[in-house]
Amino acid sequence: MLSFCASLLASFSLTGIVAMLLRDGRVTGFRNPDDFGFLVLGTMGVQGVAWILIFIFLRLHEVRWRDAFGLNQANLKKSLLLAVGALALALAAGWLLQIVSGSLLGRLGVPPENQRAVEMLLAAKSVWARGYFALFAVVIAPVAEEFVFRGMLYPFVKQLGSPRTAVFGVSALFAGIHFDAGTFLSLFALALIFTWLYEKTGCLLAPVVAHSLFNATNLVTLHFLPQINLWLQKFLHAQLLK
Repeated sequence: MLSFCASLLASFSLTGIVAMLLRDGRVTGFRNPDDFGFLVLGTMGVQGVAWILIFIFLRLHEVRWRDAFGLNQANLKKSLLLAVGALALALAAGWLLQIVSGSLLGRLGVPPENQRAVEMLLAAKSVWARGYFALFAVVIAPVAEEFVFRGMLYPFVKQLGSPRTAVFGVSALFAGIHFDAGTFLSLFALALIFTWLYEKTGCLLAPVVAHSLFNATNLVTLHFLPQINLWLQKFLHAQLLK
């Protein structure tokens, strides 16, 4: 597991260096932060590499994907239904806490900003860029992130004899790696929900599905219903200021 994490961190660092060199070199597709090249490089350099590392990790340990993600469980349908039910809680907690964070940061004089992923989606103009982003958000990221955080880090820390550190520490790390103060609380709450779901079902596919549906719902809202999303944020913000 340590080799897995070290390789992922190395890839993350290398991706940052390559992105900087390409930007400074004014390479086509890498001239502006919102260019499609940066989207592909940033996602494949971390979550994409995580997929490769998952393949290697499972092969070395002679574990099949079906076994690793719990597809052979007798209560799989029940686990997936619970994942769908957890989606409602995840959406409510995510949206509400993001508004709370925005209000708190506003009072501290820190202007709220869109999460980098949201900015990249809104800036994507081509069908190919939007399609790739959807694939990344709904499939690539949920599988990679849930395997790393709920499938590897959480059980590892828990086995060290500190269940609370495993729950709250790994959840805080999950929120922190997104490098966005405005979404830290909401992502922390999501991580807690996904961890509870994993514990409740014993099936890694359950948090993967919940994570994927959460991303898909936000993607649809941002893309097709921006006015409703904006109205919801303003409404919740107004309620908090009462």
